[in-house]
Amino acid sequence: MKRFATICLLAWCCSCTQYDLIIKNGLIHDGSGAAPFQADVAILDGKIAKIGSSLSSKEAVLIDAKGQVVCPGFIDVHAHLEPLALYPDAKSHIMQGVTSAVGGPDGGSPLPIGAYLDSLRTMGIGLNVGYLIGHNTVRNHVMGLVDRKPTDDELVEMKSLIQTSMKEGALGISTGLKYLPGTFAETAEIVALSKVASSQHGVYTSHLREEGLGLLSSVREAIQIANQASIRVILTHHKAIGEPMWGASHQTLALVDSARSKGLDIRIDQYPYTASHTGISVVIPPWSLEGGRFTRFSERAADPILRDSIKKGIIHNLINDRGGNDLRRVQFAKIDWKPEYAGKTLHDLVIDEMGEPTIENGAEMVIRIQEHRGANCIYHVIDPDDVKNIMAHPMTMIASDGRLTQYGKGHPHPRAYGTFPRVLGKYVREEQVITLPEAIRKMTSLPAESLQLDSRGRLTEGYHADITIFDPKEISDEATFQEPHQYPSGISYVIINGHVIVEGKTFHDIRKGTILKMRN
Repeated sequence: MKRFATICLLAWCCSCTQYDLIIKNGLIHDGSGAAPFQADVAILDGKIAKIGSSLSSKEAVLIDAKGQVVCPGFIDVHAHLEPLALYPDAKSHIMQGVTSAVGGPDGGSPLPIGAYLDSLRTMGIGLNVGYLIGHNTVRNHVMGLVDRKPTDDELVEMKSLIQTSMKEGALGISTGLKYLPGTFAETAEIVALSKVASSQHGVYTSHLREEGLGLLSSVREAIQIANQASIRVILTHHKAIGEPMWGASHQTLALVDSARSKGLDIRIDQYPYTASHTGISVVIPPWSLEGGRFTRFSERAADPILRDSIKKGIIHNLINDRGGNDLRRVQFAKIDWKPEYAGKTLHDLVIDEMGEPTIENGAEMVIRIQEHRGANCIYHVIDPDDVKNIMAHPMTMIASDGRLTQYGKGHPHPRAYGTFPRVLGKYVREEQVITLPEAIRKMTSLPAESLQLDSRGRLTEGYHADITIFDPKEISDEATFQEPHQYPSGISYVIINGHVIVEGKTFHDIRKGTILKMRN
């Protein structure tokens, strides 16, 4: 009788397990790419405590996910988190299902990283964030905007900054070899610094030296860095820019596959749009910006001979690179000199200021814009077939390259609001470029594994409870190039570290994010 009572007591205790939150009746996509299954998910103390059937708990909050996909929260491996101190709620990212994001891309990052991460912990942040240490930031700190090799002492100092940053929590090193001062760095310099990151198990992400006419040689350079530095390389926001290079993704992906077959770890991230977004200086010859993007540039542009050379370089880029040989392809996102042109095009501005919208006049206008401290532009110069081709590659992750945005402010690229829902709506449901399990893998476990994030990216017992719940029939991006400030539809819940942040259209600004760490 005593033994029977003990068994009954144990059974009663097991049936009364306490959870904080239970998600019931959902279709579980665990992030691995495997087929989904029906189950409940129980959360306790910010972790996934149990995945099973008919889970219950007297005190738990219940979410009924019938007819919904329950999957790991999306991980954005390329995010522009520079405004995080201004927008610590990170609403523009979280509303699209993102629970973790990695900043410091394209060679630019906070420095020192340790102090910055401490400030985020103190402030409180809406989503989980990690950072790469930016090569451009380090080089500029040590050398300034100069076009030369580093001295031995300068290289030692840069290595020390990379080493310190890795110890302070950086996930790896990023480069922006299209931007200043990264464009002045030779491959050997990048290899030397990447070896430091590699010794601390970090990753290397590269805004390639060229994404237009020099794309293939730039991919080969990234593969060379992977080989010589023994480091995992991510070709970040991979694309082929400009009509002369449309279709080149077949060749770049063949290069990736060849390198991987030889044991090199080359991966890719991509945003699902046919337009890029960066400063207007990307079409200006780098030599003209050396020593100062504005003051020194203006001094050179005042010299008729140098101005002519600058203009010829811009004309070349407007025809062959981000200009797309059509001034209507260059759309202003932000232009302080002429703020009324946000959302309009270089074609519009040239007509209003100069009359004839020729490429030559467009180049002259670019010079004037840079003399007035530049502009940010959206460049409509990517082939839709290249987007699909890159997306279908098994080692491609989805990433926004989006900047944290305040609703209604400015004219951002729509990727700031719609990247992940766009893939799930347009490229999965409508065009069937990839399957739903594969898309979720590209947004969750593949990013987590690529960056060696600790206990994230899968729906697995013991992992952090970062979860996104959405309706696969309804999920869709709503932001457009004309009307970018629109949150997506079809996302029902976003849960970060066990806390419900998004509940339908309601956003709870409770800032339960933390700093991402690599696995030990």
